[in-house]
Amino acid sequence: MNMSPLKVGQEFLVTIKRIGINGEGIGYYKKQAVFIPGTLVGEEVVATCTRVAGGYAEAELVRVKKKSRHRCQPACEVYGQCGGCQLQHMTYPEQLRIKRDAIWQAVERYTNLDPEELDIRPTMGMDNPYNYRNRAQMPVGYDEDGVMVGFYSMNSRELVNVTDCEVQYEEINKVVNHAVDLLDDYKVFAYAPKTKKGTARHIVVRRGYRTGEIQVTFVLANKDFKKMYSLALDLMKYCPEVKSVYVNYNSDDTHEIFGPDMIKVAGEDFITNRLGKFKFNLSPRAFYQLNPEQTVKLYNQVKYAASLTGTEKVVDAYCGVGTIGQWVADQASEVRGVDITRAAIIDAKANAKLNNIDNTYYAVGKAESIVPKWANEGFKPDVVIVDPPRTGMGPELIEMLKRVQPKRIVYVSCNPSTLAKNLKELTKKYRVDYIQPIDMFPQTSHVEAVVRLTRMDKSEKVKKDSRR
Repeated sequence: MNMSPLKVGQEFLVTIKRIGINGEGIGYYKKQAVFIPGTLVGEEVVATCTRVAGGYAEAELVRVKKKSRHRCQPACEVYGQCGGCQLQHMTYPEQLRIKRDAIWQAVERYTNLDPEELDIRPTMGMDNPYNYRNRAQMPVGYDEDGVMVGFYSMNSRELVNVTDCEVQYEEINKVVNHAVDLLDDYKVFAYAPKTKKGTARHIVVRRGYRTGEIQVTFVLANKDFKKMYSLALDLMKYCPEVKSVYVNYNSDDTHEIFGPDMIKVAGEDFITNRLGKFKFNLSPRAFYQLNPEQTVKLYNQVKYAASLTGTEKVVDAYCGVGTIGQWVADQASEVRGVDITRAAIIDAKANAKLNNIDNTYYAVGKAESIVPKWANEGFKPDVVIVDPPRTGMGPELIEMLKRVQPKRIVYVSCNPSTLAKNLKELTKKYRVDYIQPIDMFPQTSHVEAVVRLTRMDKSEKVKKDSRR
């Protein structure tokens, strides 16, 4: 039986008490939690209930009666319609504060740790928190003017036309708009999932940091379009910074952007990204951090947390194209990377060669299987670096770490909730030295963190167990 004090469509007055992990304001109406996007702590707002579910409700902001001093004017014209950003209405210092608070909340909710006793450091931000994304993947659709691209609105499949995204590189916006014009000129129709008609599904554009090289991938639903080479040459003529054009075919009804068939149409196989003293060749499928400026800070924090002296054996789990492991390799005796994606391992080996790094080794597979095998063969890691996806580490990998027991674990997290859930298990054997939040995605609710964990000695473990 629904005992909620709110009904769908009901208008009500509420004060916002805190910010949730998805960037929405949280207030309490007659003790029921209500989630209201676009609101700030301390604001008194009028809202309309849109959903009642279990012990909470969701609502839409109608007007702000009492404004927070942290409210500001969003830079984007379609903010609130496009679902890409959640925090443009919030001053940047406040964004940094609430991102640290998101980690605090997750630790409090999902672990037995007291966040008051943890060293959760202030969030590392940017001088200019706009135009930072080096990659765009934008769905193709239609509006009254023809072919368009944009982003889906919040919690829907309605495509909002975006011609000038405030968080993407300006050069990427320019190339995307030229690509859209060419699709229109060549009469390449947008794919409609419901009818399964049309061709163009996504435009993916990536820009190399420092090099300025741009790679464009057109994701098509079928192979009906025969003039892709001509379109690619036109794009490279209009935008000389475009050095590589690919086409990918994806005919499946899936949330995955890329399908299995990736074909180079024109230009180079790779574009080059320069980060610090390193160069990395990037293919369309290669995973790479989306904010290069903050990536340098992130990787330096990983290096600091690893505390290497030149003698340590290091494992880079979820190594991807090898960037983190290679960043720390000059202070390690050997770095071994492992990843389940074969293409990533091929790229990692190539990047090590490109940067003249000769103390790395890479393997395809699951870390929880391969690392114990290495340990049995004599390669027992002193430090393990993990950079898991948003789902966090699986139980098998956690158990492997507890068995192999490296001296230190450096955990790179992109999700406070799964980080906290993993810490609950890891802290049975390890202490949390500190958590360093890093703002990789300004204007959004996302926050990353670097956590240093150190293996507890017997006396520490006895002391901890006695407190339980």
